[in-house]
Amino acid sequence: MTKELEIEFKNMLTKEKYEELLSFFAFRPNDAKTQENYYFDTRDFQLKEKHCALRIRKKADRFECTLKIPAPVGNFEITDPLNAQQVQNILHAVSFDAKEVLLALQEEGIDWKELQPIGTLITHRIEFDYKGGLLVLDHSLYSGLEDYEVEYEVSDAAAGQQIFNQFLEEHAIPYHAADKKIARFMKAATSRS
Repeated sequence: MTKELEIEFKNMLTKEKYEELLSFFAFRPNDAKTQENYYFDTRDFQLKEKHCALRIRKKADRFECTLKIPAPVGNFEITDPLNAQQVQNILHAVSFDAKEVLLALQEEGIDWKELQPIGTLITHRIEFDYKGGLLVLDHSLYSGLEDYEVEYEVSDAAAGQQIFNQFLEEHAIPYHAADKKIARFMKAATSRS
């Protein structure tokens, strides 16, 4: 289990600007690592109401369950590793084997038995160290849509904001606020229902 503070800055990109950044940093699209994100909430969206997000992420042959909870700056992320059988147990509401995430859900007043999968988002991710933080270029696909974004993950919010703003300026990227992936996913999912 890990619990860490996540401080990140995000900006949406056009496909052209995404490809320009890949080229600038000497990456190709097939350098990206693919992640599958399975999102969960209750039928009445209790997690969304609390500004929390719950996902199981598959990277290569590894799985992890992460609960994001708002913090004064950024979010707290509570993450437990899972095996394939534990993932199936959660997906089918048999058991919830992510112990630390389960404790945090209980503290938020969420009954794991009310959770249900709400869909999948695929991300093709390239990430690398950049000026003391982690720069992430994402191409995401969900609900028949695709989008592109840049993220900058840091441990110091003030310094990170300054570096991120400078990055956008240096690469002539217009500021275009990016909701979290789950928020974009939920907006697309609910507009189609």
